Amino acid sequence: MNVASNAPLLLALLVLLVIVAFSSGTEVAMLSVNRYRIRHRAQSGQGTARVLERLLQKPDDWLGANLVILAAASVFSSAIATILAQRTGYPYAVPLAGVLLTIVVIVFCELAPKIYAAANPEGVALHAAGIYRVLVLVARPALWLTNTMAYGFLRLFGVVRAAVTTQTLSAEELRTVLTEAAPVIPARHRQMLLSILDLGRITVNDIMIPRQEISGIDVSESWEDILDQLRQTPHTRLPVYEGELDNLIGLLHMKRVAHELVRGTLSRERLVEIARGRESYFVPEGTALNVQLGQFQRNRRRLAFVVNEYGDIEGLVTLEDILEEIVGEFTTDPATVTHKDGDNAIRTVRMRLPAAAKPAVAVTRSP
Repeated sequence: MNVASNAPLLLALLVLLVIVAFSSGTEVAMLSVNRYRIRHRAQSGQGTARVLERLLQKPDDWLGANLVILAAASVFSSAIATILAQRTGYPYAVPLAGVLLTIVVIVFCELAPKIYAAANPEGVALHAAGIYRVLVLVARPALWLTNTMAYGFLRLFGVVRAAVTTQTLSAEELRTVLTEAAPVIPARHRQMLLSILDLGRITVNDIMIPRQEISGIDVSESWEDILDQLRQTPHTRLPVYEGELDNLIGLLHMKRVAHELVRGTLSRERLVEIARGRESYFVPEGTALNVQLGQFQRNRRRLAFVVNEYGDIEGLVTLEDILEEIVGEFTTDPATVTHKDGDNAIRTVRMRLPAAAKPAVAVTRSP
């Protein structure tokens, strides 16, 4: 066989084998690439990622183009190998060429490209996106014909073409993704994200302060007992009721109470008036925490009373209780120091309201 005269055929065979390798490898890469990473890159302005995202949204087009070039390259490479084998003049050249071509295709055009593409799907898919865009445009008439024939054949077996939808992850799948992302997401952040996903499973009943543990002001008690309770309470808000909690009057803000005490204008009637100044907020028992968190935000509230189906108060839930489910329990420091402009340190002091009714103060001192 004259090598020089067969050089064009050898070159054509090599090009066809490269096309087969390209088709095999890029198919694996396009099918296994992380679509959410590609979507993020596309939204960040990367051009090749935008092209790839559009291709992935229409898998029929690029898969059809891939199959067309793969089938064509396989058929023509087999034909060229047969022609070259016949030109050698050896009696068993054709079957030997078939065996040799099969080994070359399996090892170098199928296994090797697919293994590499599976290990580097994003890089391979991004580099192939531009080529596939051109192939889809060029082969669109053929793709329309082949796709129509394929779907017509499938309809004979009752298979209906499904609409292409954007892939989404369920809450359970998101939990799996977060768990597997342990090497790149700090444990603290990962736990917070998992806790957010769990908010839908937890209800206000699970975290509320039970009715018997609610601290409040009973206006039917003696005025001296009420004042003593106001001075000693560590809470910033207290429910005010008469006789029992179901006879709720309203919610008392300790900041308002402190101001009234300083001015000497606080009385039982004034206390009731302050409590009625802001309508109490009620939520039904069984409300999921993710729903209640949104309601707190929309209604600009931080505290709600949990009621049963009969309207009886079962407990108390606060915004802080829900946040603790996400970030963990808060540590309350009775005295904290904040440095301002590097000059002064402001110490916020929590103290009981004394008999003289002085509110909490901010003490400023030099460092």
